[in-house]
Amino acid sequence: PSASYLSQLLIGALEAARRAGCHLVLETCEDDGAPAQVEAVRQLIDAEVRGVVLPPPLSESTAIRNALAEAGIPWAAIAMGSQDAGTLNVRIDDFEAARAMTRHLIELGHRSIGFIKGHPNQVASAERHRGFVAALAEAGIDPASVRIEQGLFTYRSGIDAAERILEGPSRPTAIFASNDDMAAATVGVAHRHGLQVPGDLSIVGFDDTAIATSIWPALTTIRQPISAMADAAITMLLRRVRERPGETEATEEEVLPYQLVLRESAGPTRH
Repeated sequence: PSASYLSQLLIGALEAARRAGCHLVLETCEDDGAPAQVEAVRQLIDAEVRGVVLPPPLSESTAIRNALAEAGIPWAAIAMGSQDAGTLNVRIDDFEAARAMTRHLIELGHRSIGFIKGHPNQVASAERHRGFVAALAEAGIDPASVRIEQGLFTYRSGIDAAERILEGPSRPTAIFASNDDMAAATVGVAHRHGLQVPGDLSIVGFDDTAIATSIWPALTTIRQPISAMADAAITMLLRRVRERPGETEATEEEVLPYQLVLRESAGPTRH
């Protein structure tokens, strides 16, 4: 989803592999098309891997799942949406996390809140948007009255979405971006517009990756245990790999806790 997400994911995966005494093979797949995804699986099959961990958005790929199933290779997903029988999945509750963040902004007095959605190819994006809308509705705020723009989890897409929100007819008092990269981009756009953060505009993110504390002001965000999710996925996968033939392959899902991290980028509304 982003470079900062990927770095934390790899740290967790490498630590789990080191602890378990197994070798981690990495295969890139930057193309959303099924042929490229199947080719990536073929590379792993040729490497004679015993199991595969699928991070988002590849955890949603039917082409990859089918290719692994045909090869008889077990896999574990990170942040997969709906599960099929026998699948392994590690995630957080993106819906509740986004609802908690939105409630925090509402408690600070914000009722005009912009929202930048994540990449549409990931279930987490839809769940975070759904949590945002649910919190607005609970507070009696019409979701149709707020500015919602599409992002792609990248810094560049955050700039574009923030510009669209801030150049609109009525500027919100807060913006909730669906990840830290887009939130950091929004902070930069706000500064370029001459806005004080959080005095004129509160900005919050999601993930608590390194960029959240590398910018000024530091981001209020949702801490997602990305490294721990990769660690848990490998641990689950190793159990499945080491099962004796004929053992029941039960569906497993582990939901790890999130944390609302309060920093300097969000404060009470002045309006």
